[in-house]
Amino acid sequence: MRILPIACLALLATTLRADDTAKTGGPAHVETEGQWPRREALLMPPGATGRIHFPVTTGKPEAQAFFEQGVGQLHGFWYFEAERSFRQAARLDPECAMAYWGLAMASLGDTKRAREFIKKAHALGSKTSARERAWIDALRAYYEEKPDDKSRPQALVKALEKLSFEHPEDLEIKAFLVYQLWDNAQNGIPLASHQTVDALARQILAVAPMHPVHHYLVHLWNDEDDRRALQSAARCGQSAPGIAHMWHMGAHTFTKLRRYSDAVWQQEASARIDHAHTARWRILPEQIHNYAHNNDWLVENLAFTGLVREAIDLARNMIELPRVAPAHPVLGRAPRKPGAGAFRMGAKRLQQILPQFELWEELCGLDGSIYLPSAEDPLDEIHRLGALSVGWSMKGDPQRAAGKIAEAEAQLPRLRDQRYREADAEEKRAREDKLPADQVAQKMTRALQTFEPRIEEAERAIAGMRLFEAIAAGETESAKEHLGKMKDLPQHRLALIHRRLGDQGKEEAAARAYLKEAEGQVLPLALLADVLWRAGKSEEAFGLLERLRPLASRADLDLPALQRLAPLAEAKGLPADWRLPAEETADSGVRPPLESLGPVRWTPPLAPAWKLEGGEGFQSLAGYQGRAVLVVFYLGSGCKHCIEQLDLLSEASGDFAAAGISVVAVGTETADALRKTTVQSKNREGFGFPILADPEQKVFKAYHCIDEFEGEPLHGAFLIDGAGFIRWQEISVEPFREIPWLIKEAKRLLPLPVRMGGEKEVRGER
Repeated sequence: MRILPIACLALLATTLRADDTAKTGGPAHVETEGQWPRREALLMPPGATGRIHFPVTTGKPEAQAFFEQGVGQLHGFWYFEAERSFRQAARLDPECAMAYWGLAMASLGDTKRAREFIKKAHALGSKTSARERAWIDALRAYYEEKPDDKSRPQALVKALEKLSFEHPEDLEIKAFLVYQLWDNAQNGIPLASHQTVDALARQILAVAPMHPVHHYLVHLWNDEDDRRALQSAARCGQSAPGIAHMWHMGAHTFTKLRRYSDAVWQQEASARIDHAHTARWRILPEQIHNYAHNNDWLVENLAFTGLVREAIDLARNMIELPRVAPAHPVLGRAPRKPGAGAFRMGAKRLQQILPQFELWEELCGLDGSIYLPSAEDPLDEIHRLGALSVGWSMKGDPQRAAGKIAEAEAQLPRLRDQRYREADAEEKRAREDKLPADQVAQKMTRALQTFEPRIEEAERAIAGMRLFEAIAAGETESAKEHLGKMKDLPQHRLALIHRRLGDQGKEEAAARAYLKEAEGQVLPLALLADVLWRAGKSEEAFGLLERLRPLASRADLDLPALQRLAPLAEAKGLPADWRLPAEETADSGVRPPLESLGPVRWTPPLAPAWKLEGGEGFQSLAGYQGRAVLVVFYLGSGCKHCIEQLDLLSEASGDFAAAGISVVAVGTETADALRKTTVQSKNREGFGFPILADPEQKVFKAYHCIDEFEGEPLHGAFLIDGAGFIRWQEISVEPFREIPWLIKEAKRLLPLPVRMGGEKEVRGER
């Protein structure tokens, strides 16, 4: 591959370093923390990112291929990979102006970088066609400073309309015009007619039926009229099968249309593509922006279809995944909000699904495990304790239930203190802004008022715990008193409460309301069929069972709500397994086998082997077989931050040893020069762990601790278990320093088994 000339390389480096901490503009992933792509792009199979035809001025066929791959990735909102593809095109042909246009398009969430890229494209414009110059000029005008923000996107629409008029055969102009019209509507510019934009997209599909413009049609009609996007929902993934988000988008439409089995298929396809991608690039799942959201939604829809055991397994798997560190002292990564990330989402789903399906044994069995972790936020912690309290009450253990209630009540003062702390912080900010006293008071009042609903929610949650405590104790009047304090209870919870209180009329009313709001789901049909059967309304109950049979085609028959239907099925003359195959649908598209898309679960990658020289001779990764090791890559004795990191690791050596983890550092200098590092240790005896030399950076490259575009080494930290699996990693332009967090995370991860291909388990701990 051709290397960029020094001048172009410097331009790329300057532009990309303009704002290291900038947020990207859509579903993306990061292979290095807070950074742009560091590794060279790979050409995906033909059509993997869409069948794109977008010829640009370049004498390099491979640069053209990477450019069109990047355009397809833009259509799939895969901006990180699009930037990688466009960078590769620019590397192959530094004079390809449209490669820089592509880089600007991939940086839509970062105006400063995008502006620099489009300036470069414009500077090369004399070497392009008139059509390409029009593309570049339209985007360049978009990034010019203008007082009226709304004029910029509107002007871009006008420019694309003009370009489309002059080149009516160009499908990509139309596709980006469809996107821009939709995107403008997301940013406060009203869309006068959805149908007009739809008609424009249909012009593309009339010529290229599998163009990834299907993605924009799903977005266009989502929440407006999802029925109109049904064909695109079925074809979106197939139109760009290498992009996980394109499979995910179909689930939007199918979920809104209450076709939950179809939504499950789409979401699983998306997850499998993501797993294949993590394996290809050896990155962590949480480094993919949409990963947690997609899998959380998949858990929810699995439960809707009655595949509760699978939903629980996936929720547990989300909790088992390695986490991204919650803060970073250099990159300024803010702490995650409570509930963010796969770990918290998985735990919340378990707290929701296990009580919802009355799986009290399973719920209480997770008490004290990593799967129901304590929450930092007091309100989240109250809800966690509430689920466990109800579980122990229903399981007949009042003592443990009372203990959870007491713990929950102890969270109320924390929640109230949080309210006052926020008010104090608001006051401080207002005074720093030198606002008048009345405005300072208003801000404080608003801050206090904002917390009132949270406190009320916490008090209702505790009342709910007391309610179930009373139900379990047979104290009906007390339970009714607590119930009177409740509001906005889920209908399935109300149905359960009234069943336990013996009020069949109210149970039926709650079950009917539940079915009305959750049509198409297995549980509400089962609950209402059961209560009607017990109420003697057999014909209506039989009718509901018939509706349920195909919907529950794969549902778990051992769920309490379905087990209670056994007498009804027997009276109807049905077999013990009364489920029917799902009804075939003709409008869900031609789907590939799910297994062909990737593994169902993420598997930690195996660490590349190495053998390196240190102050005490050669060491190898094989020498650590049977015990965990943290391998840290640092940039030599001249890196001040590296020495600080090594000192932090040295100070925590006792904690690492107690956790059964060895530490080894790999530097860029020769073995003879390692003393330059060790003499800088705060401890006169050295850092207390081996320092190894990798002067040719072969191991750096094997672990991808290298910027392949600029040829510079990167910092890295890799937690490798005794079987050689990488359980956690971070690659960055700065050394990893959150050592206490990492030790805690290592203690959580190392005892967990490794799922090979998502199924067979291998023990990876010491």
